[in-house]
Amino acid sequence: MKQFAIVGLGRFGMAVAQALSEKGMQVIAIDKDEKRVKDAAEFATRALELDATDKDDLRDARVENVDAAIVGIGKDVASSVLITLILKELGVKKVISKALDPLQGKILQKVGAEQVVYPEKEMGTRLAESLMSPGISEYIKLSSGHTLIEVDIPHSFEGKTLGELEISTKYGVQVVAIKRKVMQTDKNGKVGFTEKVIVAPGADDELTERDRFVLLGENKSIEKIKKVK
Repeated sequence: MKQFAIVGLGRFGMAVAQALSEKGMQVIAIDKDEKRVKDAAEFATRALELDATDKDDLRDARVENVDAAIVGIGKDVASSVLITLILKELGVKKVISKALDPLQGKILQKVGAEQVVYPEKEMGTRLAESLMSPGISEYIKLSSGHTLIEVDIPHSFEGKTLGELEISTKYGVQVVAIKRKVMQTDKNGKVGFTEKVIVAPGADDELTERDRFVLLGENKSIEKIKKVK
């Protein structure tokens, strides 16, 4: 059974915590507001009243082994960034942080958030895009003119370095990260794959089969690179 920590029980955090609980997941609900914690205690596995910006308090909550932690704080940017950073320092494998705008989102990614969500944004675009383009797993409109997208690399890019491809110059998009499947063998000799994320890759990084791009750019530029085979 998967376990999740929800830090910040505002409207967004509470909705996520309740939805996960209803699906049978173990949920650690955390907030410094007593009333919110009491409300969450009705459905969460554990509901804790504490200040998540205090590293010792968060460590005592034993969140380091959860499958993912969701930071549902948006308006208090400083707290959102600090909590995201602390969660990563404590060893949480995946941190998903809420942001209110692209700038906050970029900051959260810089301090370790694997995923940033904009719950106030319209979700229909992401659904439509995923239905039309199966190779795309993440599509987030950052503003009226920009998009963050996760997509399979074109086959023609395989074996080439980012420097050779000159993606920023030719297509007008920024490669934020490369997600790569790395083969590994466990202690029983079973072969599997784990995901390696190369954040802010350089010109010498060479692309391999099954790599995925995380790209940031204007909508028209994103559409241009999506057409490359």
